[in-house]
Amino acid sequence: MSGDPPAPRVPSSLKEFFRSAPCFMTVQNREGLILAANENFASVFGEAVGRSCFQVYKRLDKPCSDCPMIATFQDGKPHSSSQVVTLPDGSPMPILVYTSPVLSAEGSVEAVVEVSADITPVKRLESKLRRSRERFKLLFEEVPCYISVQDRDLRIVQCNRKFREDFGDYAGAYCYEVYKHRGEPCLNCPVARTFTDGLAHESEELVIARDGRAVNTLVSTAPIRDANGEIEHVIEMSTNITEIRHLQGQLTDLGLLVGSVSHGVKGLLTGLDGGMYLLDTGVEKGNGERVEEGWKMVRRNVEQIRAVVMDLLYAAKEREPEWEPVSLLDVAKAAENIARPRAASHGVAMALSLSDAGLCKGEPKSLRATFVNLLENAIDACRIDKMKKDHSVRFSLCARDGFAIAEVEDDGIGMDRETVDKLFTLFFSSKGLEGTGLGLYIAHKVIQKHGGTLDVNSQPGRGTKFTVRLPLASC
Repeated sequence: MSGDPPAPRVPSSLKEFFRSAPCFMTVQNREGLILAANENFASVFGEAVGRSCFQVYKRLDKPCSDCPMIATFQDGKPHSSSQVVTLPDGSPMPILVYTSPVLSAEGSVEAVVEVSADITPVKRLESKLRRSRERFKLLFEEVPCYISVQDRDLRIVQCNRKFREDFGDYAGAYCYEVYKHRGEPCLNCPVARTFTDGLAHESEELVIARDGRAVNTLVSTAPIRDANGEIEHVIEMSTNITEIRHLQGQLTDLGLLVGSVSHGVKGLLTGLDGGMYLLDTGVEKGNGERVEEGWKMVRRNVEQIRAVVMDLLYAAKEREPEWEPVSLLDVAKAAENIARPRAASHGVAMALSLSDAGLCKGEPKSLRATFVNLLENAIDACRIDKMKKDHSVRFSLCARDGFAIAEVEDDGIGMDRETVDKLFTLFFSSKGLEGTGLGLYIAHKVIQKHGGTLDVNSQPGRGTKFTVRLPLASC
């Protein structure tokens, strides 16, 4: 009719674009038949006009279940999807498909234009990227050191398998809480320094594993930057060097031990000289009292020197105790007798609850020295505490479930978690300059040698309790 609008004319430039576009372009009807295809499509898939797309693309006898062309016919909207088609030689090709409706004058969908692009290079890059990520993840997870990624608040964002095994999965926790049970960041924290100056830093740290083991670590940090070059996170890598430090420290420890007790040994030797002088002059003059006094001094100083040597042996090298049946009640009473004068001199009351716990196999002198050390530490904790007027130390011994249980409890100054974790470390002392860092280290070693355990529970300001568990002899 003369009143109908003329049919739209397709510009020749658009036809040329359709023909030579560097992608696959087809026009399909509702049944999936290809009405038109561009040169690039024909060069790859052959003559396809009049055939269904699912036959040409995938050699199927029915449409694909996720066909974007069908979706466009149904709702009249553009759609996209990723597909894998089969080339004439049988090889697969990944493509990215876009569909768009061709509307009639009445607005209904009478055909669909499908534009597809070969994304094989993209898939190759994605595959390489995926493999790289998998290799990085494997390296991150399996590297035999502790790795954590931390934010500016020193919270752990991510950690590897070795870290999780020894310290637990504490994503979101502060590193100083996990590593050292502290309530605030460590001084000279290498992670914080890296956030500040953007440089790598190193330090050696003593940290505590979740099973209570003290672990020497060599820590290295490095910044992780975002696309703008700003430091987003810091990666911390910590290597367990505990065994190395143990091996390297054998000779060094011996030298340090000798140095730490040299002053005491010098005093003992002076006392020994004095006793020998009294002994010699007493013999020369026939003075029996002088001889007896000199002999007592010699014996006393020899015993003290022997005790020092035993401490050195325990700290300097591995050795087996000289086993014999030991009455723990006798050992505990002897230790209390030695410690009581010290307690009295500092106004600390001693409360005893000692019962016959039976016999164990061990060295009475080293066990006695251990109990004395625990009692003297308890007395010192009370002496240092200036917040309370009166102090007391409770010493108990009993048998329970095949073990002798000895407890030394004070109401002194107490210790925080970080101090408790380091308490049995060589040369660590909670007394500052007053302590040598030997006593509790040796005490712990003695109890371990006897097959027992030495545990500590302490609260700042409230006091400390040491618990010794020793296996009783079966006979």
